[in-house]
Order: sequence, then C-alpha cells, then structure tokens
Amino acid sequence: MAIVKVRVEDAVGKVLGHDLTKIVPGEYKGPAFKKGHIIRNEDIEHLKMIGKDHIFLIELGQGQLHENDAITRIAAAVAGENIIQTEPNEGRINLIAKVDGLLKVNRDAVIAVNEVEHAVLSTRHSNYLVKAGDMVAGIKVVPLVVSDQMVETVERIASQYDRIISVKPVKQLSVGVIITGNEVYYGRIQDKFAPVFAAKIEQYGAVAAGTVYRPDDREQITEAILEYKRRGVDVVIATGGMSVDPDDVTPEAIRATGAEVVSYGTPVLPGAMFMLAYLGKTAVMGMPACGMYSKTTVFDLVFPRVLAGERLTKTDIAAMGYGGLCVSCKVCSFPHCPFGK
Repeated sequence: MAIVKVRVEDAVGKVLGHDLTKIVPGEYKGPAFKKGHIIRNEDIEHLKMIGKDHIFLIELGQGQLHENDAITRIAAAVAGENIIQTEPNEGRINLIAKVDGLLKVNRDAVIAVNEVEHAVLSTRHSNYLVKAGDMVAGIKVVPLVVSDQMVETVERIASQYDRIISVKPVKQLSVGVIITGNEVYYGRIQDKFAPVFAAKIEQYGAVAAGTVYRPDDREQITEAILEYKRRGVDVVIATGGMSVDPDDVTPEAIRATGAEVVSYGTPVLPGAMFMLAYLGKTAVMGMPACGMYSKTTVFDLVFPRVLAGERLTKTDIAAMGYGGLCVSCKVCSFPHCPFGK
C-alpha cells in the first residue's frame, strides 16, 4: 500500500479513499465526506474547516483491501438469519435485527473472530429480546487497509459456526397459570401472584389462557396441569409450593403428570427453587414465591427462550449461574444490567 499526502488545493478531481469525519462537540459526529467522493473546488474551504489541510490518497498493493471492502465481507460472513447489514459508514458496518425476536450470539465464534489481528466484532448479549431495527453488532477493522488473507481467515472461522449472529422470531404462545396454596385457595389471604403474571404474560406478548386456584393437594395440581395440556396450552406456570417443606407439593405434582423434568433448582438468584419440565411440547414451570415480589427473576431468563421455540436443557440452566445473581437494585433496569449476562 502506498499513501500519498496531497494538499487539499491540489486534490480537486481526485477520489477520496476513506471517510472524513466531522465532529461538533455535543451536536454531531459523522462523515463530512465519504469514501469515493470526488473532491471539488467548493469542498476546499469545508475541508479546512474540519482541520484537513491535506488529504491522503491510498494506492492498494496486491492482496490488500480497503477497510470498507473488508468489513463488508466480514459482515456477510457473521450475519445469520434475520440480520440486516448497513452500508459502511466511517469504516464501520452495523448489524440490525430484521424482526422482533430473541437475539442469538455464538460467544465462542465472536472470541475466535476477535483473536484475528485487526478484526473487531462487537455484539450485544445473547438470549435477549430485541426489536426490529435494533442494532445488535458492530464490525470494524483497525487499520485503513488490511490484507485479503486476514479477511479470509475470518471467513474461514465463520464457516465453522452456524449463524454467529441471528434473531429467532418469538411465537405468541398461550400461557395457563395455576395459583397454589391453601391460604389463597381458602380465602385466608389475598392472592398477589395472578396480577404479577398477567402483567408478565402481556409484557412478553403471550396470550393468557386462564388462571385457576388449587390447594396444596398434589392430585388437584396435577389434574389442573393436565387439563391445560388437554386444552392445547403451550406453557403452564404453577406458582408457589416450590420449597422443600412437606406441605409444598407443586414439584411432586409436576412430576406426577409424567413430564420430563429438566431441572428442579437453578443457579439463579432470585429463582433457586424454579422447576422446568416438558410435558410433550408443553413447557411446565414451577415458579417459587420470588416471582411474586421480585421484579426480575429466573423467569425472565427462561421465558423468552421458550417463546422463541427453544427446548432448554440442563446445561442451559447450569450456564445461567454465570451472571445469574441479581443484586436487587432499588430501581430495576433489566435487561440493561448485568443480570443473566
């Protein structure tokens, strides 16, 4: 690569080889002139106003790529399903969610790409809900010119993974809730669980299939789950009765349906006594009392993935221990916080 330094007065008619940035503190940061722009007489004063008495023209050598060509190829290599690439701007391409859904990012692949010298792949966290139009990743290369071999290395790494960055559309699943506990069933105290889960179901765009109340009776809770199953409900949430006290029979009731239990207990706080099971295609969740008084719990880590059609495994649950500690901020800002990350 050869770089030729030219006075702006002598650059008229020449093609700009890279974006030139204009910065107005507190107001604007963006391209004043983009790569490919042909310098005109009227541009000279503007160039000087942004501090450019000279510009640099690039002559690429054999096997070299301009940054915009490099990042265009890298973006194409890492972008998966439902991802849109922006045009290069100031040496950067952004990846944008095409649809509402669950963002999936292969962390190992991101690390492998960033271990390639000069490659920059910066992403949001995996397994969080995004909206169409949200930026989910940014791609750059460090120098203005890189080798074709460097880009080929990134492309080879990307080819070893399936969809490094993608968005899974979420489904509008039906959710049936079972409120358990003698104290609520017999009217000794007012139920506080139902309104919490009505709000959660609405928040995540699911459809409420009803709420029923059952005492601390294994057979009655089991039958309520099976009745939701017969009705074709996608997700059943049984609240309360999840501890190890002898009177807490909800875990036994879930097992008695014949459901396959993925995990009873999670390394997530709040949510240690959570249970996840599958009765055929129906997800059954045993939700401990923390779901009633904590704004954000293990439910908020599991439910979006269920909505995206994922069938979670014991390993998925175990992995939630990393970042699974909620520090109970006075004002909850989830998901813009470390919880679950």
